[in-house]
Amino acid sequence: MNDILNKRRAGILLHITSLPGEGSQGDLGQEAYHFVKFLHDSGVSVWQVLPLGMTHADGSPYQSLSAHAGNPALISIDWLVRRGWLQSAESNEECADNCVTRCLIKKAYYGFLERAEQRDKDDFECFCQAKDFWLDDFALFLALRVEFNLQCWNQWPEHFKERDAKAIKEARRRLRAQIEYIKFEQYVFFRQWLELKAYANQQGVFLFGDIPIFVSYDSSDVWAHRDVFKLNESGEMSVVTGVPPDYFSETGQRWGNPHYNWNHLKKTGFHWWVERMKTQLEMFDIIRIDHFRGLDAAWEIPANEDTAINGAWAKAPGKALLNAINAEHGSIPLVAEDLGIITSDVEALRDEFDLPGMKILQFAFDDGPDNPYLPDNYEKNCVVYTGTHDNDTTLGWLQGISNDAKNYIYDYLGHPAMPLHCALIHAALSSVANLAVIPMQDILELDSAHRMNTPGTTVGNWKWRFQWNQLSHERAVRFAYLVGLFNRKG
Repeated sequence: MNDILNKRRAGILLHITSLPGEGSQGDLGQEAYHFVKFLHDSGVSVWQVLPLGMTHADGSPYQSLSAHAGNPALISIDWLVRRGWLQSAESNEECADNCVTRCLIKKAYYGFLERAEQRDKDDFECFCQAKDFWLDDFALFLALRVEFNLQCWNQWPEHFKERDAKAIKEARRRLRAQIEYIKFEQYVFFRQWLELKAYANQQGVFLFGDIPIFVSYDSSDVWAHRDVFKLNESGEMSVVTGVPPDYFSETGQRWGNPHYNWNHLKKTGFHWWVERMKTQLEMFDIIRIDHFRGLDAAWEIPANEDTAINGAWAKAPGKALLNAINAEHGSIPLVAEDLGIITSDVEALRDEFDLPGMKILQFAFDDGPDNPYLPDNYEKNCVVYTGTHDNDTTLGWLQGISNDAKNYIYDYLGHPAMPLHCALIHAALSSVANLAVIPMQDILELDSAHRMNTPGTTVGNWKWRFQWNQLSHERAVRFAYLVGLFNRKG
């Protein structure tokens, strides 16, 4: 077990986009630092976020344009002004571009070329060289995607779709200015993120990231590394990934991602995955593998099916993959998202690598005393949550269950004088689990209107933000007291 995870800790789940601020979503600016300070003052030593990749139009962080690149929409504009690359007057100008943040970053890029100190320009060059194993393909992919009106790469002209060497060379020359700007965006994102990470670590706070097990079909990874994925000769998917019917959906979830060509990956020593993990380990102190179950077997659905019902399990070489990652990177602070239909093989894979799994209190109060999500069935090596980004808020969930169910929960928890949503936070923090993570919505005692995501839907998700005035002094003090009471101070 990694040393970070082998100690009682408390964490809060809050995505960067949910931070308060003036823009349309949270960013890596001062509010992120204020949040770290709040965590430190509360004794909380883990900040869990969702994936930080560049999203598609639906905003889902689990469907990104690259397995490596960061989301430029999270860049702090004030940071660019403080560097002198963007003038204050420019930052207040109206942009014709629909995405104001990226419009201002482009202005800052021109300012960087004109006014940046040589050490910053040298740092940019070093960044591009260090990240060339993914950055070159990503920057070209994004530039071509803009040129072809944001169409998926399989709709591009044939010579670009098939990565004809002559066409690619010519495109790199023709689009050089746009490619350099895209690389600059990534440089700024990673510089801001790593500055935030350094500050958080200085404050005793570890950053907990999330890797979607699968990548988007419309991504630089699939375009540049078709052999890594199960595609036919023309680059189309015959099967897509998802999950069968479960707690979240009666028809399952058809994610639409390509599945891995595990035979090719094995032959290459899982090189693509090892490089992917390299990027994540630079960014995070702890990493969750979303849908860990897929490293043992994944639910494959015929691409022409509208739902996930008519799928089948396809085996995956999870043990060989994790061995390859450990051989390259040493002890990995991994958490296995082992929710859903979990078999003994999945449990054996998780346990062989001593990975903590996840326990969700909202799942705990069905199926009797053997339910693995009940706190008295936990082992230390796990992470307990009241709920995740895919769940309703705890208050919202409680408002939707029967009085009998609530009474059963009260009987189990034994805190009849405490509001039930507070008693569940109390139960998570008091449990034997080494790490207890509470979504910020639950600390703020918010209802269903504030949930982050509803699985199986594509509208209205990923937009929730909190405001500091929602965090009363009483709530902050109470939460910090519980963190200390249950010996979880970082």
